[in-house]
Amino acid sequence: MNELYPWQKDDWARLQSLRSRATQGLLFQGQRGIGKLELAISHAQALLCEHPAENGHACGKCPSCHWFGQGSHPDFRMLQPESETEETEAGKKASRQISVGQIRALSDFMGMSAHQGGRRVVIIHPAEAMNTNAANALLKSLEEPPPGLLFILVTHKSQGLLPTIVSRCLSFVLATPDVKIAASFLAKQGVKNPLDALASSGFSPLMALQNSEGSEAREKLLRALRQRQMDVFALAEALQKTEQVQVVQWLQQWCHDLISQKLAGRLRYHPGSEKLISELAASLDALDLARLQGVLKTAKKEAQHTLNPRLFLESLLFTYCQLTKPCHS
Repeated sequence: MNELYPWQKDDWARLQSLRSRATQGLLFQGQRGIGKLELAISHAQALLCEHPAENGHACGKCPSCHWFGQGSHPDFRMLQPESETEETEAGKKASRQISVGQIRALSDFMGMSAHQGGRRVVIIHPAEAMNTNAANALLKSLEEPPPGLLFILVTHKSQGLLPTIVSRCLSFVLATPDVKIAASFLAKQGVKNPLDALASSGFSPLMALQNSEGSEAREKLLRALRQRQMDVFALAEALQKTEQVQVVQWLQQWCHDLISQKLAGRLRYHPGSEKLISELAASLDALDLARLQGVLKTAKKEAQHTLNPRLFLESLLFTYCQLTKPCHS
């Protein structure tokens, strides 16, 4: 039996009800960091298992499950960008796309009959990483699939897929994890302040778990933001070893809550800071906050190519200070 994340029990039950529906493609949709790929892999193993349990889980003991666990099942393939698998030659930059070559390489696999006379499964993750040629090549397979072959497409951004691909797949939308269940999971993993970690990660528990490693850097930034007056040079130096995209995202979340509190009286990313953020937002100009949002959106793109992290952060923090000066009304 495969272990699911505790918030996936209802998703698994819904997934079992789809087993009897004839489809050549399943489209797993949902926000990043909620375990879509892990659920898809569990479903693939269960479909290929020789003796699945009553609840639909793979037995974990049959030859099929053994092959699956060893990554050598003859009826299973998974396509991902090189950047996900890290299987690249030294000095070669890993591709972030799924290429047409990867899709065409499935032709031999699709042309063979199933090893055990049952199902065959291909997982494509993330599906939006397919370039145009790869997507068109996949479309042909979805239009005329070999018997017993199931494609499971896992996506964070279904709008990035060809509409014709979406229309040929059965949509399976994963629910946003229950906050209490996700927070309990994070606490068991040793994450401090799990509710705050969840909120700062957009309520994606796996991202919260991943981001918990940078929680100390985030707290340094938040302390400076709460104090209104910051030492830009010292803060930039303290944060320069933190991934710049992550720092920009923390600033975006802070800015979002300033605007949301000012205009709607609600917070999303910083629960428990209502009083402080409310007082701060009341003294700021809404137009300046909107400008700050635009600056941060541009900065997030630039953060992926910075040559000097410290200078990048100094410039960004100075801009933040300029646009969050108290207005005089």
